[in-house]
Amino acid sequence: MRAMSKNNANKFSPEVRERAVRLVQESRGEYPSLWVAVESIAPKIGCSAQTLLTWVKRHEVDSGQREGVTTSERERIKELERENRELRRANDILRTASAFFAQAELDRKLKS
Repeated sequence: MRAMSKNNANKFSPEVRERAVRLVQESRGEYPSLWVAVESIAPKIGCSAQTLLTWVKRHEVDSGQREGVTTSERERIKELERENRELRRANDILRTASAFFAQAELDRKLKS
């Protein structure tokens, strides 16, 4: 079985994902386990069972039914990490510039 890449997972619209998750939730009681429900419904959606299970778990985390980092928290963490990288780069630039100007000032004083 071929593993689905992130790009393949994105070929399903949010509406299809929501519908698939809703189908699993609504019919969950008719199956002996969540996995069996997912395996039954995934082919009807046209995705792998593992992909559908991932969507179901993500929905459960986002709705507070399952422990974990929500989608919005994950996005915020990514945003903060990106901002942190930018600030580190800016600090490195400022540190380098400060050392350059300090050295230039020292050289100027030594020449006078």
